[in-house]
Amino acid sequence: MTESSPNPPIARQDHKETTLHGITLRDDYAWLRDKDSPEVTAYLTAENAYAEALTADLAPLRDQLYNEMLSHIKQTDESAPYREGDWWYYVRTEEGKQYSIFCRKRGSLGAPSSKPGAPSMTAASSLSWVGNHSTPPPDAPEQIILDGNQLAEGLAFFAIGATDISDDGRWLAYTVDTTGFRQYTLHIKDLETGETLPGKVERVGSLTWAADNVTLFYSVEDEEQKRQFQLFRHTLHAPHSEDVLVYQDDDERFNIGAGRTRDGKFIVLESGSHTTTECLVLPADQPTGKFTVISPREDEHEYSVDHRNGQWFIRTNDNGRNFRLVTAPVDTPARENWVEQIPHRESVMLEDVDLFAGFFVACEREDGLPRLRLWKFQNDTPAANPAGEIAFPEPAYSASPGINRIWETTAFRYGYQSLVTPGSVYEYNLETRESELLKQQEVPGGFDRTLYASERIHATAPDGVKVPISLVYRRDRFAKRAGAPSSTQSYRGEGAKALDSASHNATRSPLYVYGYGSYGYALPLGFNSNRLSLLDRGVVIAYAHIRGGGDLGKPWHDAGKMLVKRNTFTDFIASVEHLTANGYGDPTRVAIEGGSAGGLLMGAVTNFRPDLFRVVLSHVPFVDVMNTMLDSSLPLTVPEYEEWGDPNQENYFKYMLTYSPYDNLKPASYPAMLVKTSLNDSQVMYWEPAKYVAKLRTLKTDSNPLLLVTNMEAGHGGASGRYDYLKEIAFDYAFLLRELRVAP
Repeated sequence: MTESSPNPPIARQDHKETTLHGITLRDDYAWLRDKDSPEVTAYLTAENAYAEALTADLAPLRDQLYNEMLSHIKQTDESAPYREGDWWYYVRTEEGKQYSIFCRKRGSLGAPSSKPGAPSMTAASSLSWVGNHSTPPPDAPEQIILDGNQLAEGLAFFAIGATDISDDGRWLAYTVDTTGFRQYTLHIKDLETGETLPGKVERVGSLTWAADNVTLFYSVEDEEQKRQFQLFRHTLHAPHSEDVLVYQDDDERFNIGAGRTRDGKFIVLESGSHTTTECLVLPADQPTGKFTVISPREDEHEYSVDHRNGQWFIRTNDNGRNFRLVTAPVDTPARENWVEQIPHRESVMLEDVDLFAGFFVACEREDGLPRLRLWKFQNDTPAANPAGEIAFPEPAYSASPGINRIWETTAFRYGYQSLVTPGSVYEYNLETRESELLKQQEVPGGFDRTLYASERIHATAPDGVKVPISLVYRRDRFAKRAGAPSSTQSYRGEGAKALDSASHNATRSPLYVYGYGSYGYALPLGFNSNRLSLLDRGVVIAYAHIRGGGDLGKPWHDAGKMLVKRNTFTDFIASVEHLTANGYGDPTRVAIEGGSAGGLLMGAVTNFRPDLFRVVLSHVPFVDVMNTMLDSSLPLTVPEYEEWGDPNQENYFKYMLTYSPYDNLKPASYPAMLVKTSLNDSQVMYWEPAKYVAKLRTLKTDSNPLLLVTNMEAGHGGASGRYDYLKEIAFDYAFLLRELRVAP
């Protein structure tokens, strides 16, 4: 900042103290919680104006970045269609329109067609091709189910939540959020007439149709804590005032949700906390019947269920944190009747099981990477060994089941992408053990994947644990320090050899590191065309798979939560230090980013090591840990005692206080910081980042910019329209590039 820069807003201080366990917490900015106060609105507006003034010189760069990112998006496009019943369903977008359009066409399988030239993945290591038979009839008329653009007319924010279509294909139940607070309203639409039925229900979460095509089950959240706690039964054409409450969970730690088994035979009501699950089931053709329990609720026992041929398939952690698979008869599902099919393994996390009539897919995670292993049934039991594993060619990638709505099938649809490979939909044939590419995200604007390289390396945490790091960079613009050790794993596409001679002796590259590390969530290593604007300017991008996440299974999550949460932060610091020490980035030009619980990460590591980073991007950050976790009236607080700890207990209180970003701010030189939030955020209330920035302004001893940007019309995920969202990303990237001293 210069002498002519405007002065930042200074929030007034209103001293408040909270004493617990002999320790007094001071909070001078609690008044910012009053969302309806004109003073709060004025302060947030002033912060937005200040941020705009300090970045006014970046307007041309923002426009350039926006146009670049837009050039890499096929604006008029459609998804790979999937079949359900007599219909093919797909989603499409139109140039200039903010929201998706949900469509379907009636018809049976189309004629086979050949698609040579696209990469394939097989159970073996070789690549091969099969004809594409997964297309709707080309001349079938299109029916628009929902047009987000029409529904969003006149709204600053719009999002579609849950959707479900009755078995006969006639009735669509769907929910929408028009504020960003993630509070959804239920509507029911007659797809034959196009009319939406009168009446609606507020605060709806999950929904599922029974097999009779007239009964809908839906869950509802309470008004204060946004906890899904009630399940209702609705009959078509009856007023919602007559809907029947069929289940209520009064334990504040638990949320409920309902859905159908893949074969459609049962409705499953799952009630779960962060550490415990209970499943109740009801035959889908008996909607007025009584739900029965599979395995009674027991602390620390998590499980999920599906059904095939009179047997429950139960994924359970009763015998180890990484889960195993067992089966049990429908009529006698008690634990004494469980028969193991896949044992618990210390090094392999069984994340999910996709069940079909003739096979199932074990979705696993090993060494931080997803695996898809297939098992065939023999005489109604799984074969002793897997029928195959889908092989993936890159060192860092994401792979997961796609939309599979056909029960009797020999094909399995899955998604694949990596840091350099655009999102792709494949179909695997169990008979041939070959995969066919159905659709790959088209990236216009001159994208050439061979210009980019992906690596997977490991840093060493202070306690000796190896922390995986995934990297991507543009080969000819990556200035790695001469003599620095190289990774043993790197994806090298055809035609890349010509770039290998590019000099790595120039100035070292700017480095961007992303982290999260909470809730057992594994960082997805997907393709993002927006990222090309950084890569093409020579920025090296890294993803740190730190403890607290789920990248290495449940034990990895356990090692970064509750009373060992600080491992998350020290892992991230060690990752950044490893990257700069080994030539992957200039130690004077390091940017870091995280959002939500990743924003907690940003706040904690910046307090621990402000000297390590040049610029911090913090989105909807959970930074006021102590005040939030001491307020049980807020959404999420009580359920999340199982993730962070209950500060009403002295040991948790004192431990959480050692890392809570808001409470550990101190006079020091801090990096340049861009903190972003949304007024209608229901996950991390806007006042957390607002208080954090207000306090930090009074303590920082540097002249680096500190910006607070509040979206006054959105929620936790920011802008809902795809073009509006791009403008938000362009703002972030322009700030980041300036602070990293990257030339336009």
